[in-house]
Amino acid sequence: MKPKNTLDSVMLHSNLAQKAFALLSKQGLKVGIAESCTGGLLSYHFTSLAGASNVLDGAMVSYANEIKASWLGVNKSDLQKFGAVSEQVVRAMCEGVLRQTQADVALATSGIAGPSGGSSQKPVGSVFIGVQPKGEAASVVYYHFSGDRLCVQSQSCAKALEMLITALDS
Repeated sequence: MKPKNTLDSVMLHSNLAQKAFALLSKQGLKVGIAESCTGGLLSYHFTSLAGASNVLDGAMVSYANEIKASWLGVNKSDLQKFGAVSEQVVRAMCEGVLRQTQADVALATSGIAGPSGGSSQKPVGSVFIGVQPKGEAASVVYYHFSGDRLCVQSQSCAKALEMLITALDS
C-alpha cells in the first residue's frame, strides 16, 4: 500500500507500529533492528511509542559496508560478491543484530533509496527486507518501490512492519 501523502504515510506507519508493538508486548518479545536504506526511520516508528523499551531491544544504522561488517559481522566477501543490497547481506544483518542484542526477532533493511545509486540489475527503489525470529531462518524478500527517496524509505518501513506483524501472527 502506497500512502497518498505525508500525513497518510505517518498514519499508516503509526498504525502498523502500534500493531507490531501490541503483538510483541502480548508475546513478551523484543525486536532488534538493523537498518541501512531506512536510516533509522524504522526504529523511529517504535521509539515514537510510549513504552518502546519494552519491545525494542536495540537498533543499528549500518549504512556503510565497513559498519555492516564490523558491527553486524556481515561477511566482506558477500558484500563484494552480492553487494550491500542483496538477500545474502540482509540475512547476515538479521543474524548480526540477533547476536549483538538480546532481541527475540530481527528486522533488517538494505536498499537503494535514490535518487542515484541504482543500476540495471538493482534500480533505484530496490530494497531487501528481512525478518528473523531467534533460532529460525530469516525470511528475506525483495521489493521494488517507486517514488522519491523519502517515498522509498517510507514504503520500506511499512513493508518491514507488515512483515514483522505477519511473522508474529504466525
